Amino acid sequence: MSTVSDLKGPNRPNRVEVKAAVRRAVEGAADEIIRLARDIYDHPEPGFTEERTSRVVAQALTKAGVNPETQIAITGLKGVRSYNGAGPTVGVLGELDALRAPGHPGADPVSGVAHACGHHSQLGALVGAAIGLGVPEVTATLSGRVAFMATPAEEFIDIGMRWALLETGHLGLLSGKQEMIRLGAFDDVDMAMMVHTSSSGPQRRFIVGGTSNAHVVHYVRFLGKAAHAGGAPHHGVNALQAAMLALTAVNAQRETFEADDRIRVHGIITLGGVATNAVPAEVVYEGRVRGRTMQAVEKIAARVENCYRAGALAIGAELEIVVIPGYLPLENNPVLARLFSANVASEFGKDSIVSQAAHTNAGGSTDMGDLSQIMPVLHPYVAAADGTGHGIDYVISDYRRAVVDSATALALTVVDLLSDDAAEARRLIESHRPAMTRRGYVKSQVDRLRKIHYRGE
Repeated sequence: MSTVSDLKGPNRPNRVEVKAAVRRAVEGAADEIIRLARDIYDHPEPGFTEERTSRVVAQALTKAGVNPETQIAITGLKGVRSYNGAGPTVGVLGELDALRAPGHPGADPVSGVAHACGHHSQLGALVGAAIGLGVPEVTATLSGRVAFMATPAEEFIDIGMRWALLETGHLGLLSGKQEMIRLGAFDDVDMAMMVHTSSSGPQRRFIVGGTSNAHVVHYVRFLGKAAHAGGAPHHGVNALQAAMLALTAVNAQRETFEADDRIRVHGIITLGGVATNAVPAEVVYEGRVRGRTMQAVEKIAARVENCYRAGALAIGAELEIVVIPGYLPLENNPVLARLFSANVASEFGKDSIVSQAAHTNAGGSTDMGDLSQIMPVLHPYVAAADGTGHGIDYVISDYRRAVVDSATALALTVVDLLSDDAAEARRLIESHRPAMTRRGYVKSQVDRLRKIHYRGE
């Protein structure tokens, strides 16, 4: 077996040979990384509680020669591999969390948590990329570093729990990448990329380009007064009625939403009272306002907040609203997209890559959007699942495409970025103009968090 010293000087391999070595390493680990992804699927955990998931990913990265730092943003982790020469740092990412999807075939029978979005496949691909980028041919020829990072809590759920963590000082921002940015975990990372799964069409393809919605999160408590629902309801103040009126008012706003803004307003009542024979004294609503731009989101969010007030006013209830800054729109970097697409086409055929226009927006949101505001980012999709995202029928149907092919494409793109004294990566950094500084991003997120108290009298 060749060592790094064997491959220096005149024996130094060219890029074609390096990529071939990467490909062989990932292929050789195919069963291992698919098995890892399936194991994580069998043990789903929601955001900021992914202790087992984090542990098994850390063990797999350590086995791959990367010794990660753990417990970043509670359950996140980061391992850095340095190469032959100085240069930029490329982040390769995967997401740790699952979401709540009772009835999903992979759901935990107690919590209802399931990998109904495919994050477990990302983690297999992350470890596969680490294996491919650890062979001697790579170590001898690349310049710079690769940060292998598993981030928690991308699915913005369980707001009450997250808000409690913030109030007790365990969190500063409420999603995984947001909090890792705040804590400085991305301070030494110059660019980042990951591959997300999507439902498959007639062919298994990678999809590059497009954007995502921005959003804000509302954590709302309607507070009334308990009373006997049969004997003395007139002595109570019905918080559930206040919430129902508020949501009716929200629905009345929908005809004013402009199609170009891609507005989505949705939510759930997580507490609707405690007993049917008591007037509900507290109702909790977790809601979300999404849109193509932050300006569009803020315009509609202000109307929605007025709807909450209207419900409280009509019933005479009190109202507490926490306005939580959610995600920013995703900006896929065109240079990263070009390199990734070229590798996919070379490895799997020209018909294996589909490019979307930058403005194409499916309506969802991701905290990769936040990261894309401060550095070059790539967030392609791989069509390797069947069913509807976040639905009980969403399952990975092609693990080889989701895990092995994604790992190969990510690793080969890193080779292109960090070869030749990291020439591509250096040019990208010089040409890229981020929308925000990292410090400015964190300040903006902290400043946008608001608490509103209103008494409906």
